[in-house]
Amino acid sequence: MNQTDVAREDLMAWLADQPDCFYTSSHVLRELHQQAWSPDEYAKWLPGLTNYGRITARDLDSVVAKNNKPENLPRLDGWDGIGQRSNPVEHHPTWHEAGRLIYGSGVMAAYAANPQPHRYILSLFYLSCHVGEGGHNCPLACTAGAIRALTVLGTPDQKSRYLKPLLDRHFDTNYTGAQFLTELQGGSDVGANATVATPQSDGTWRIRGEKWFCSNVDADVALITARYEGGPDGTRGLGLFLVPTRKPDGAFNDFRVRRLKDKLGTRSMASGEIDFEGAYAEALGAPEDGFLNMMRLVINTSRLYNAVGCSAHVQRAYLVANGYAKHRKAFGQPIASYPMVRESLAFLKSDADACIAGSFLLAGVQEELEQGASSPELQAFFRVALNIHKVQTAKVAHEAINRAIQVLGGNGAIESFSVLPRLLRDNVVYENWEGTHNVLLLQVLKDCKKMGFHDGFFRYLQEILGPKSIQPVRQNFEWLIEQPSSIATLNLHPIGSQMAALVQLAGLAQLGTEAGVDTMRLVGRRYLANQLVRDEAYLALLDAVLDGRDSPSENDA
Repeated sequence: MNQTDVAREDLMAWLADQPDCFYTSSHVLRELHQQAWSPDEYAKWLPGLTNYGRITARDLDSVVAKNNKPENLPRLDGWDGIGQRSNPVEHHPTWHEAGRLIYGSGVMAAYAANPQPHRYILSLFYLSCHVGEGGHNCPLACTAGAIRALTVLGTPDQKSRYLKPLLDRHFDTNYTGAQFLTELQGGSDVGANATVATPQSDGTWRIRGEKWFCSNVDADVALITARYEGGPDGTRGLGLFLVPTRKPDGAFNDFRVRRLKDKLGTRSMASGEIDFEGAYAEALGAPEDGFLNMMRLVINTSRLYNAVGCSAHVQRAYLVANGYAKHRKAFGQPIASYPMVRESLAFLKSDADACIAGSFLLAGVQEELEQGASSPELQAFFRVALNIHKVQTAKVAHEAINRAIQVLGGNGAIESFSVLPRLLRDNVVYENWEGTHNVLLLQVLKDCKKMGFHDGFFRYLQEILGPKSIQPVRQNFEWLIEQPSSIATLNLHPIGSQMAALVQLAGLAQLGTEAGVDTMRLVGRRYLANQLVRDEAYLALLDAVLDGRDSPSENDA
């Protein structure tokens, strides 16, 4: 057998060695479940997680890869053969197949429970996002926001007409949701939005205006913000409205998809520009509370989904790179034996574990708050931590996928070779979806300067991690908020990253295992220490993180 044949056999062995269940391959997620849930709860949720872990690895992954080929991407259509309006987007059959697999997991149907099991739902979403956005994972986040808004704000009639089909687990009969917020002049500056909602005598509304970036453009139900008559300027004058694709009489609603966006990533999911031409709409809650309700129930939901999706991207990048490094040989030995490659793999693994641990921590806090926990400290922690964790997971995922591509070398840049190029493209969209890094960090700064939320944030974390880890970061942040605006904003990214690392460490602390302690040491050294010294103890720590062995005791600042 010549060297080329041997190399190809190594690659075949790498592919064969990839997980056939994304749940059993996510050891940290399983440990988090065992720590967080009672034995009865774990037994209840385990079959669904294991089954969907197999489906995502065995079936969904290949379907999504086929759907993402250029010739199979969504196309704008909108008219049937005799010139009547029809569904605005034409999808390849693999898109429908992926939808049946994803919604068939019951990920949206689980919201029918009271209380809503966010940690279970987001665990399913995490498994789903191992394949990237996949044409449906962004719509899952939007559908979840619609479900939560209807659950809290909907009238009995609205719940009957819209909530039930949104909870349907059958993709061929269910509703999916969308949220159309962005306008050409108002991306981050939402208060500049100009779309107008006009009240009607029957209590409904009509929407006129243009929305610039509408993902899941062919959703059955969209939540939008629009300026209601008589309202003040800025965000306070924005109401929250539900716009169905079809009016109550069954006719298509009065809006037009102008064109689809030609995006870098999330290409299997149709995003477009929409002109609302007197579209039928219904208010969700009081119009004067619209922006607050949108942020509380819709945007915050999507931000946590976003963080979980990015966490899954890191985990999948680790699985691909780690398997490749074990089988790929260079200069007579597997590349996983080389220290720099082992460092890359250890970084990937520790980032993957830290990102999902932090996300799981936040999902648990969300459950506490919705089940009646009224602690101002807990509320402050969630508000600050959600924004900085969303930023951190997106940034870490981008870097991690690039690192995994480097492990694969030239092969890493090939779309047909692995999922990594698609993950990278999708993740760039995730980084900007529901707020850019700058916008979210500025919101944290504003909240803490105005309302002192950082006090509750740090006190909550100190209960878990102790003062030694917390105080240096707290001092850095308290110095920051006393600085002039220009100096404060320029220091937001490095200090925000330190704060986000504390959230991840608090999540990892839930594990209570030696492997978790090793990961905490590596994460702490990377994101909190002033310098990262490569010495024998550091090499031993890399090995411990990768191999699950007990590492030598060391004092990491």
